[in-house]
Amino acid sequence: MPPSTTIDLPFVPPYEREKALALIAAHAVPGAERVDPHEFSVTRVVTAPSGPVAVRVVLGTRSVMTTISSVEPSDVAAVASLVRAWLDLDLEPPRITDAFGRDPILGTMVAARPGLRVIGHPDGYEAAITTVLGQQVSLVSARTFAGRLVAAFGEPGPDSLHLFPRPDVLASVPTDELQRAVGLTGARTRTVQAVARASADGLRLTPSVDLVQTRASLLAIPGIGPWTADYLAVRALGDRDAYPAGDLVLRRALGVRTAGEAERLAEPWRPLRSYALIHLWTTAAFS
Repeated sequence: MPPSTTIDLPFVPPYEREKALALIAAHAVPGAERVDPHEFSVTRVVTAPSGPVAVRVVLGTRSVMTTISSVEPSDVAAVASLVRAWLDLDLEPPRITDAFGRDPILGTMVAARPGLRVIGHPDGYEAAITTVLGQQVSLVSARTFAGRLVAAFGEPGPDSLHLFPRPDVLASVPTDELQRAVGLTGARTRTVQAVARASADGLRLTPSVDLVQTRASLLAIPGIGPWTADYLAVRALGDRDAYPAGDLVLRRALGVRTAGEAERLAEPWRPLRSYALIHLWTTAAFS
């Protein structure tokens, strides 16, 4: 076995680890990620300073045990920071309780799940591609498409996992070949390649970017609309006020018909609308 490093990443409890793991499992890419619900673990490849490394996280009740297939101090520090952001480990739950505890819509939800977090994504480019794959199809279909993409264009990585296909690879593969391999529509294939080209040309989707400029860059990509841009702001950019008001599940949970109505209801929830969103989505999914 290659050398590895295990570190414990503490957080302020409570932590709704069952819901966190369920969300990750629902989006896990076959061949690139392994989720074990019995051990509350996720294993996948992430980018570290020395290159791709495997990381296994085990969600505990007070900390996340993180094993990294590297002993390089720079890798360990970078992956620790990435995991903290990915799993929202720096949240102090009383902040959400204080913000929403008396809210007429959110109060009972927060009381029921005070440890609910905004689960991000360890790779913004991958999040963007898989989000496009999931447009207007079920989560099961989206995972199937993503698994085909990885199998056809990914590379073998550590711990018997595959690397997600690089932006330059997806940008350069013939469009008809990509469409046949994954089973996408022509329009969806072109959007995947447009995202890949933008990423190859320098589009970065991380919590450190300028949110306004990055949202504009996303919306300039053919096939990327406001919902996708706002969803990626939640999952990839770490914007805790991001809020895809046009989301159908969100509007149903709020009992409204239009995105404008959903926006107006959410005004009191600024600057933490993403937490309101996650509570509403979770309640809709598990009630």
